[in-house]
Amino acid sequence: MTTAAHPRFAAALEELGLGGLHARIRRFPDATRTAGEAAAAIGCELSQICKSLIFAADGEPVLVLMDGASRVDLELVRRELGVQKVTRAKADVVREATGYAIGGVPPFGHRTKTRVLADRSLLEHEVVWAAAGNPHAVFPMAPEDLVVHAGATLVDVREQTQTPTS
Repeated sequence: MTTAAHPRFAAALEELGLGGLHARIRRFPDATRTAGEAAAAIGCELSQICKSLIFAADGEPVLVLMDGASRVDLELVRRELGVQKVTRAKADVVREATGYAIGGVPPFGHRTKTRVLADRSLLEHEVVWAAAGNPHAVFPMAPEDLVVHAGATLVDVREQTQTPTS
């Protein structure tokens, strides 16, 4: 079967019983490496893009799934994980942990098992779009299903743009 997905991700779809998703993967001639590029190519809202971001939590890789219009609050991630320090992982760590390059990291189907956090903001949509293992391919999925298949814990780690009132 030919698919636009990265071979490792294509195999993961089969293993998860999601083989039917191959037909829904969309490949674009221009890169969809950033959330903005992906939203423009698909023609959807920026917040419908699911970013798969790898961070180092006390040196251990952790995956955070975040809507494309938001930023991750590292302090909230640190508190959620109960660790001392959270930093953005370097490109080599991302590739080593996931098997994919930055800009194409899917929400599941990684080389190694990591802890996964998914921000609740993803649930605000019926469908979100995520990378299919390379910077030119994306796939649609109901966010609830994506969270389940990623083995994610739902959390609130979105950076707040303004100070909440008490």
